[in-house]
Amino acid sequence: MTAAPAIEARGVTRVLPGTVPVTLVRDIDLAIAPGTFAAVTGPSGSGKSSLLYLLGLLDRPSEGHLSIEGRDTDDLDRDEASALRLARIGFVFQFHFLLPEFSVLDNVLVPMRRLGRLGAAEMRSRAEAVLDRLGIAERAHRRPDQISGGERQRAAIARALANDPAIVLADEPTGNLDTANAATVFDVLGRLAADEGRTVIAVTHAPEFAEQAQRQIHIVDGRIVEDNGRNAV
Repeated sequence: MTAAPAIEARGVTRVLPGTVPVTLVRDIDLAIAPGTFAAVTGPSGSGKSSLLYLLGLLDRPSEGHLSIEGRDTDDLDRDEASALRLARIGFVFQFHFLLPEFSVLDNVLVPMRRLGRLGAAEMRSRAEAVLDRLGIAERAHRRPDQISGGERQRAAIARALANDPAIVLADEPTGNLDTANAATVFDVLGRLAADEGRTVIAVTHAPEFAEQAQRQIHIVDGRIVEDNGRNAV
């Protein structure tokens, strides 16, 4: 039996209502297979981030249907959508959004505490293991302002992985980094798919990084105009 797509969008459109309605994305048909590393590219204002927020249940479509791992999300209320997102989806953003008063370790523990599935010792062990896998275990007890930009973004990836999500969504995760740190972060994201079988979708302006992904999806004016893996699922 063929596995359900990790994420599937059918006819997804998002319109911001108002005196002059604004269409963010239009008629999106997209199916991403489990374990795929996909890059979403396009000009500024093309709808890349808007699409990512829809795929990650941070926003709801005005029209169309979205499913996560075969589960239809149309009828989920806010709490149900939040619970699904917390358990199955990890987010990484351009700005790390780490809590400045917390240590790196405590930042990684935050989503695990919210989910509430593990005991304190198990949570700490898992957080330490994730930080070690990302090469920043020795930074665990430092605050975000005490580590480098590249280390902060790896800490943000560790936080995204805290609840062992099947899907990782990254919105311009290298946009605030120098070239060397950006390459490291993109390599980490690629290995999450290649080595761990996670589905990774990364929005990026950098063509050199997009080319490293298995699948490239290009958006212009809210529509997918190119997709080299449209028939991959």
